[in-house]
Amino acid sequence: MTIEATTNSDIVAWLEENPQIEVLHTAVCDLNGIMRGKRIPIDQARRIVENSLRMPLSIVGVDVWGEDIVGNPMVYRSGDIDGICSPTGRGALPINWTTRPSAMIPLWMFEDTNTPFLGDPRQALALVLRRYAEIGLKPVVATELEFYLVDPAADSAQPPISPYTGKRLDSDAILSLEELEDFGEFFRDVYLQCEQQNVPADTAVAENGIGQFEINLLHTDDGLKAADDAVLFKRIVKGVARKHKLVATFMAKPYGMRSGNGFHVHFSLNDIAGNNVFDDGTDTGSEVMHHAVGGLLAGMAESTLLFAPHFNSYRRLRPDTHAPSAISWGYENRTTAVRIPGGSPKARRIEHRVSGADANPYLVLAGILGAALVGIEDQIKPPKPFKGRAYSERLPKLPADWASAVNAFEDGDMIPRIFDPAMQSMFVACKRQEIAGFASQVTDLEFSAYLEVV
Repeated sequence: MTIEATTNSDIVAWLEENPQIEVLHTAVCDLNGIMRGKRIPIDQARRIVENSLRMPLSIVGVDVWGEDIVGNPMVYRSGDIDGICSPTGRGALPINWTTRPSAMIPLWMFEDTNTPFLGDPRQALALVLRRYAEIGLKPVVATELEFYLVDPAADSAQPPISPYTGKRLDSDAILSLEELEDFGEFFRDVYLQCEQQNVPADTAVAENGIGQFEINLLHTDDGLKAADDAVLFKRIVKGVARKHKLVATFMAKPYGMRSGNGFHVHFSLNDIAGNNVFDDGTDTGSEVMHHAVGGLLAGMAESTLLFAPHFNSYRRLRPDTHAPSAISWGYENRTTAVRIPGGSPKARRIEHRVSGADANPYLVLAGILGAALVGIEDQIKPPKPFKGRAYSERLPKLPADWASAVNAFEDGDMIPRIFDPAMQSMFVACKRQEIAGFASQVTDLEFSAYLEVV
């Protein structure tokens, strides 16, 4: 893949047409899905067009606190070399939640030879999509992201105060129109900003938790755009929440005893004629679909770290919590990890339900689509679809904790077929450093439980 120069010139033209923009940020997406970058003067925007903006390649591999990974060869052994930062094609995106008129230009990273830097999560997804293109297939992807609105004044997760009633939310009002109306101005600004940034926001619903909501993003046959949309959507929701004196969180499990935040991915595959290859005219789906499911299940244990990348993530993957804990699939079964929704065979698709909303959308889609592709290539047959409650003890389980997921990701046979070794090793090192960071902290609960008792 080469760096595009034609699209980049539109950035300068857009800035000239929008002289009100005072602040311009440029950013790449790191392993944790966090945008990191620079503020540059407006009159320096041509540097981006000329692909002369540079940042250290290691910037995509820092931990969740923004610290360099100890022992990362990209930092010390290589001298922490720079890479080329090129626009992704989204252009300059206006931002409406800052105090001054602002815009952001999303970037991705290339090496000095103008070859993709495969440690960049967006480049990792692009690599998987190129492999699909080589066999004449194109993924069609839609995403569903859940989030909580919480009180910014509280020290821990607390439901927000309704701007309409002035009272704190106090019930799990699933599909409540009143909650949507209470936060109507917030949702108005979210939809407005999504429109301005070309993020296809669709239906919004109140979910199972107090102050929990979900907004679906419409499907697209551009897998990179689907991931871009999810990354930008998360940033939009958090930014607009600040504007409305709220906090929006995509943590997998902000409340220990309430529903977690999921990131469900729906996908099908089109051939070069635009036909859905999962559709064989029946309710069961084609052999290609079954092989894709087989790949997803075969690679699920070693891929779990992509879907549950944080300490908090594993609080969500528990039985009877509206999230899967077993490696399973079924038709119209929301307790399974992989669900085949009903409806017309023409819309036959796979829903992957493992990921939490805290995960990096580029890595999630790369992991899902990559495993499905391996299943198709190897013609992996899945077990019989599961019926009933899929928290059964006899089903194989997802890794139960963070460290086990890191080990499975490092040792898996399928992961090297999906990701470049640089990506695999960077992600493992990042997560091991974060595990050490959490392990070194004594929590308030530990202190109060053991101080005078033992």
